Amino acid sequence: MADDKSGRSTQRVSRRKFIGAAGAVGAVAIAGCTEETSDEDKEIDIAGSSTVYPLMEAISEKYNEDEDDSVGFNISSTGSGGGFEDHFCPGETDFNNASRAMKDEEKSKCKENDVEWIELVAATDALTVVINNENDWATEMTIEELAQIWEADAAETWSDVNSEWPDEEIGRHGADDTSGTYDYFLENVMGEDRGHTDDYQATENDDNIVTGVQGDQYAIGYFGFSYYYQNPDQVTAVAIDNGDGPVEPSLDTAASGEYQPLSRSLYTYPSVGSLEDKDHVADFARFFVEQTTNESLVADDVGYVPLTEDQQSEQMDKLVEVIGEEEE
Repeated sequence: MADDKSGRSTQRVSRRKFIGAAGAVGAVAIAGCTEETSDEDKEIDIAGSSTVYPLMEAISEKYNEDEDDSVGFNISSTGSGGGFEDHFCPGETDFNNASRAMKDEEKSKCKENDVEWIELVAATDALTVVINNENDWATEMTIEELAQIWEADAAETWSDVNSEWPDEEIGRHGADDTSGTYDYFLENVMGEDRGHTDDYQATENDDNIVTGVQGDQYAIGYFGFSYYYQNPDQVTAVAIDNGDGPVEPSLDTAASGEYQPLSRSLYTYPSVGSLEDKDHVADFARFFVEQTTNESLVADDVGYVPLTEDQQSEQMDKLVEVIGEEEE
């Protein structure tokens, strides 16, 4: 985790370089400028999903570019569940990012600590399965084939899944079990009854998955589409056949609903207490929702499907119930 708790950095980096650098340490503190501010309270602490991380980083960066006053953003990639369990529900962070909806047990823990929240949909993701570029046999896979590779009693070799595939051991790289991506993949590919294998390289750093798959011809991995979008030449995305023929992950297929069952909503959860007590948190939350329809930022820069105007309006209505209408 970054040592600079002020949230200020002395050097700007491009978004793609930033995502890689941030993943290497698991957390980062960023700000829009290096000037000292007299208001030391202008910091926002955010934990949670590594999938939502690039979007939150991009919007927080834009916020400080567009606003007169700089805010320090302390953003940690802890996994959706890790963020709720260790940071948000104990009342230590202002937002928690999540790549799946909040669980009942997480809601209960937050209530035990008198932490209230709002659920805001941030974007749509095409959860992406990737293979090594030299893999020419599994560029299209059915949900059942994926399940055999990732279930608790997982296939050991590619030929165990399909007799026409190589008799070579499968190298698996995926999300840690604190991740919302892990939860979503388990629920929608294998199902709870079949479970998720422990025989894989688990990480909350999605760049490690890219590196692991890139370095092994017989490897496979999964993560949010943004990380494939940022690394399109390093790994190959698998087209998923859910019964109606193979569909490649893309912004278009996620937006249209063709890419099933791995098209999913992404979320951020602001603390009601932070929204009510910290004007800069409420201001940023409003800005965040406003940016969810920004195609150049959400789609072109990050790699997710922006919200529609109607979806954005629904999220803003939730926020306005807590923070009120913006003053003219």
